[in-house]
Amino acid sequence: MQLPALALAAVPGRRLATLELAHEIERRGFQGIYCASFGDAMGLCLSLAHTTKTLHFGTAIANIYARTAFDMGQAAAYLHEISKGRFRLGLGVSHAPVNARLGAHPGNPLSDMRAYVEAVRAGSKAYGELPPVVLAALRRNMVALAGELAEGAVWANAARSHMAASLAALPPERRQGKFFIGNMIPTCVDDDAAAAAAVHRKTLSGYLLLPNYRNYWKEAGYVEEMEAVEAALAKGERERLPGLMSDRWLADTTLSGNASKVREGVEAWRAAGVTTPIVVPSSARGGQLKAFEEVLAAFA
Repeated sequence: MQLPALALAAVPGRRLATLELAHEIERRGFQGIYCASFGDAMGLCLSLAHTTKTLHFGTAIANIYARTAFDMGQAAAYLHEISKGRFRLGLGVSHAPVNARLGAHPGNPLSDMRAYVEAVRAGSKAYGELPPVVLAALRRNMVALAGELAEGAVWANAARSHMAASLAALPPERRQGKFFIGNMIPTCVDDDAAAAAAVHRKTLSGYLLLPNYRNYWKEAGYVEEMEAVEAALAKGERERLPGLMSDRWLADTTLSGNASKVREGVEAWRAAGVTTPIVVPSSARGGQLKAFEEVLAAFA
């Protein structure tokens, strides 16, 4: 089987270990590395451009409110050139709590994204050829914008059963060829399926706090679950969130179980139209390095 891509983040104190891990990911032939927005995704991509030779990599995503368009475009063009075309610039509008910490004042996500991408491209005369642009997408309007404006779309925590409906927002010619279609999939490899599910419930609790994710999951058919979450949040009962994630919802948005089941899950995501499944490892037995050890073993 074709190996999936993996998600990496430049976590303080583990940055050198992360680069060593990237070497092993490249050596084993994984589809790529995509860097999460926390921990300086662009900085990690710069290191990957210098320390890997054949691996495709990119941001998933870089927040458009964190850097000016000219600065982002200049950095992206540099990465594109020195990596010899292996880099993809994934852009997103992030979330209200993150943007509040930045002191950013977002407007309409679609308008802001359109203006930002156009500004990035307008500066290319100054800084040179740009890499492919990939837009972070959840709901259909942003998917449609990616189909119009970009060279790819990437989801995070998407519902597999809803991918066909999401991809229908793309022009038919975009659903084939070089157009990038990725999804960041929370993954826990463990023979104890209940323990793996508990890890996902803890991880995804934070995403349930975000209205744009809840609205996406409602669109995907999980209205009852999201309304229960919203009722709990209205009462200040955040501790109830893990228990409100149905098994059906969890199975649709994550991968867990033994190695064979996880591999089958990756193939199911490909069959759903995601050409680049991006495994985001977690572990019931340890931290992130343990999680990567388990994922690498599952795809050995």
